[in-house]
Amino acid sequence: METLANLESFVRSAESGSFSAAARRLGLTPAAVSRNVAFLERNLGVRLFARSTRGLTLTEAGERFRGSVQSGLDGIQEAIADIKVNAGQPAGVLKLSAAPGFGMDFLLPLMPAFLARYPGVTPDWVFDSRPLELIAGGFDAAFGAGFELPPGVVARELARVHLIAVAAPALLQGQLRPRDPAGLAAFPSVVMRSPMTGRVRTQVMRNKAGAEMTAKQRAVMLVNDPDALSRAVVLGLGVGLIPVSHAAPHLESGALVRMLPAWYGDVGAISLYFTSQKLLPAKTRAFVDFVVEAFRLQQLPHLLADQ
Repeated sequence: METLANLESFVRSAESGSFSAAARRLGLTPAAVSRNVAFLERNLGVRLFARSTRGLTLTEAGERFRGSVQSGLDGIQEAIADIKVNAGQPAGVLKLSAAPGFGMDFLLPLMPAFLARYPGVTPDWVFDSRPLELIAGGFDAAFGAGFELPPGVVARELARVHLIAVAAPALLQGQLRPRDPAGLAAFPSVVMRSPMTGRVRTQVMRNKAGAEMTAKQRAVMLVNDPDALSRAVVLGLGVGLIPVSHAAPHLESGALVRMLPAWYGDVGAISLYFTSQKLLPAKTRAFVDFVVEAFRLQQLPHLLADQ
């Protein structure tokens, strides 16, 4: 009879294609995971993985074996998670990811209340704007927008994110304000590249009457990060289409002024991503419920969408 550790090491390595990624998820060393898989292969008398410098690939026998044991292993883990959920308070390290600006402005301020409610949980934040692999990276939850959902991951929408046109007051001094997004072409702009594709984003803006128009931008500089975009616009380098969340403090201080008050761009939803297990670990379920409640009570969806 195989041990649960050997089977779990095999299944998690198959999911991530890496002993190292499986080790992070299981809280083991890569050597321990590799050893568990080797024991399993020896006991079964078959090679389950083809190993190379690029990673792990399941053999034909490995594919068949994974299909046979996956559901049973998931059922055992759900039973264990159920016991833990009902046995006590959420506890353990909670690995989280978010973009730096959004994380520091909107998520870190939630942490005092979260830690006061769940002192046994230790949030481990990774602030990074790049797309990530939730399961392979060993993350419990992540915040982002526009990520493709891989198998085993679900998204809980938190808010719509709107862009608005802003500029430093000095840049607009003595200039006529544009009437619509096409008029932005008369001003220099700091333009955003997609951090995922590197392409310059063409933004369609709309007004409350439902009219739509493409924003015309004359780029004098390009960046691939919304925090850098905001800073460049505050420095007066050009007009910027930046998220309401980044613009709000600068509008309040007077460092920026809003152009085209009736127009905005909708860049989609910011969501909380986590695995689609039927019984999430108590620490993850507590965090998801806490964040959703906090966004509702603080009316953050209205702030982020400028409603």
